[in-house]
Amino acid sequence: MPLPETNPPHDCPRCPRLVAFRHDNQRAYPDFFNGPVPTWGDEHPGLMIVGLAPGLKGANRTGRPFTGDYAGDLLYATLEKFGLATGHYQQRPDDGLELQNVLIANAVRCVPPQNKPTGDEIKTCRPFLGAAIEHHRPRAFLALGRIAHDSLLSTLGEKRAKFAFGHGAEHRLTSGATLFDSYHCSRYNTNTGVLTTAMFEDVVGRAARAISQ
Repeated sequence: MPLPETNPPHDCPRCPRLVAFRHDNQRAYPDFFNGPVPTWGDEHPGLMIVGLAPGLKGANRTGRPFTGDYAGDLLYATLEKFGLATGHYQQRPDDGLELQNVLIANAVRCVPPQNKPTGDEIKTCRPFLGAAIEHHRPRAFLALGRIAHDSLLSTLGEKRAKFAFGHGAEHRLTSGATLFDSYHCSRYNTNTGVLTTAMFEDVVGRAARAISQ
């Protein structure tokens, strides 16, 4: 059976709850992107960053991962610091920012209510993550949060029990790729002290060094 496209169509019908929420947002915010957010970045990445899902007024508004909310402020500033992005992030998709040796994808491509996808929605969207990995063939992964970590392992056919999630953890997968884990760079995590800039820079810096070798 052939792999699906790496990105769902804009009117993807696979998850009824997410489709209904999309339609609600199209009525409430007609100027928003309001669709499955595609992968974005270097076509030949050494590193794939895997997030959870688009934010309602972030990527769901702009159509580019981590663009338009606080998570992008920390993520893109850190990528710039380690030479993984050029230009300057300005919370809009036409800001001229370009990723270098990095591709970003979400485990779930559509914004979910309360930013909480269901297990079935994560599973349903997983073939697109698998297709992106197969197409781009990164040598390393950075999972932002436990859900991204777990979905990535399932996509790769790895046993979750062998690779426990933990901030700063580094795993050598059976495929030979390296998986780095970080707490998600959300405003909630940074405001509560769960994740500091130094903690995040440590993980991204190690991932950057891994793909430069």
